[in-house]
Amino acid sequence: MQKPAYRRSGYIVLCAEEGVMNLIITDFTTDHIETATFLVRQNYEQERSFVPALPPVDTLPDLKPYAENGLGVAAFEDDAMVGFLCSVPLFKNAFGSTVATGVFSPMGANGAIGENRAKVYARLYQAAGKKWVQAGASSHAVCLYAHDREAQEQFFRYGFGLRCVDAIRRSDEIYAPTCEGYSFSELASEAVLKVLPLEKMLDDSYIDSPFFMYREQNNESAFLKEYERFQSIYFIASQEGRIVAFIRAELDGETFIQETPGYLHVKGAYCLPEHRGKGLNQKLLCMLIQKLKMKGYSRLGVDFESINPMAWGFWLKYFDAYTHSVVRRIDEKAVMSI
Repeated sequence: MQKPAYRRSGYIVLCAEEGVMNLIITDFTTDHIETATFLVRQNYEQERSFVPALPPVDTLPDLKPYAENGLGVAAFEDDAMVGFLCSVPLFKNAFGSTVATGVFSPMGANGAIGENRAKVYARLYQAAGKKWVQAGASSHAVCLYAHDREAQEQFFRYGFGLRCVDAIRRSDEIYAPTCEGYSFSELASEAVLKVLPLEKMLDDSYIDSPFFMYREQNNESAFLKEYERFQSIYFIASQEGRIVAFIRAELDGETFIQETPGYLHVKGAYCLPEHRGKGLNQKLLCMLIQKLKMKGYSRLGVDFESINPMAWGFWLKYFDAYTHSVVRRIDEKAVMSI
């Protein structure tokens, strides 16, 4: 496939250092969608070469909304488009746990050619970041592919840090211990409120160090509404009739691969502290995978915060990371001054 290229007109030139590629940056418009879509597919297929569990995709995200919201930029070298960086519209309470106004460039809303990726992303963020701050956003998040070390290192140099991870696995069964003294089952829909206390404990745990992350808790009505909306599946571990651990999966996901057939997403897992280290989570994950295979699901995904040491240690035993979302918090005084 021949990569499309668009000629430049009315672009802003960002001066390059001597010996460094001379890039021209412009607002991202509908004229850039064809080339940007090519880059999205190219970058995704590159990550698939590292993570074979990623599914083939026929339909990529619609980039038109990014061209319309005015927050995106595109980079050109000579007459060829070499990268783009866009964001969803500004939103309040970034991560649902801060008072900051945020922007987020999800998977498929940014991309670059294979060569000089760090330099391309550096110039893209220089231009997009200015737009975002001028619009009032002090929390900037960008989803990058987990194996794109060059782009990640550039964002780290710009003050970003790792925050969120998306990972995936095929529905191949895993080994799980017997876990004597515990019973395991799928939670029936009429009994789903029994797991709500543990869901609240999971939310409470995010306040602790090193998380320092506030999670809004659902009341019974909101919990049931979310349960029905996402068609949640719960597997639980019990001891003497008391639920001590759970794992939850849903049709919802965090990246565009959630639209592919045969995909389900883990949205939460928790085990009471006094029952940890006994293999309960492994057993629950094993049961979930067995259920998926029976229902025809071929892939299971999960997303988690990298600032959660237990999640990092558990999920990456069984799943392969394919995205790393990086985040930067801008000095609010700069937002007010620029």
